[in-house]
Amino acid sequence: MEQKIFQYGQAEIAYLSENDPILGAAIARIGHIERAVIPNLFTALVNSIAGQQISGKALATVWGRLCDSLKEITPETVLTAGEQGLRACGLSGRKAGYMLAAACAVQDGTLPIHSLVDQSDEEVIKTLTALPGVGRWTAEMLLIFSLERPNVLAFDDFGIRKGLCRLYGLETLTRAQFEEYRARYSPYATVAGLYLWEIAADK
Repeated sequence: MEQKIFQYGQAEIAYLSENDPILGAAIARIGHIERAVIPNLFTALVNSIAGQQISGKALATVWGRLCDSLKEITPETVLTAGEQGLRACGLSGRKAGYMLAAACAVQDGTLPIHSLVDQSDEEVIKTLTALPGVGRWTAEMLLIFSLERPNVLAFDDFGIRKGLCRLYGLETLTRAQFEEYRARYSPYATVAGLYLWEIAADK
């Protein structure tokens, strides 16, 4: 099955480059970025939980094991695997518990996950953070990498903050500075974030 990629184009690039020439120069240097998205909302939620506080490389390893073991990531397969089956894929007991709680919430209707499509960004965050172990960052990753929302920039993401510091030559980044940059990138902050992650990862 063909992997779905986050969609953006010349309109976003032109807007960001005009509003922020420093970012614009980085965009020109890096070129078009292809980041995979997960259209299935439950699968994306499990992926976001798995990715909490670990590197992209570590997530890729754990995610590969989960997909191999469960074949398809659904509430049913997660509940069937149970804590033991999830931990065998390299997840902590805590993360396994969060995934099981999410699967239960979807299965019993506590979390009508498909309704997220019709909610605003902040409504999605409010809905998801009601789940055990799901904080704002986890919800924001789902907004980006499943719902493909155009204007999300995660302050709680280390890579985003590192990218901002590198791009603008900052030693530290205050919340007020972050909000300034986010406002400058709006309404295409998500695309700016894709480039900030690349800048942070650049050796």
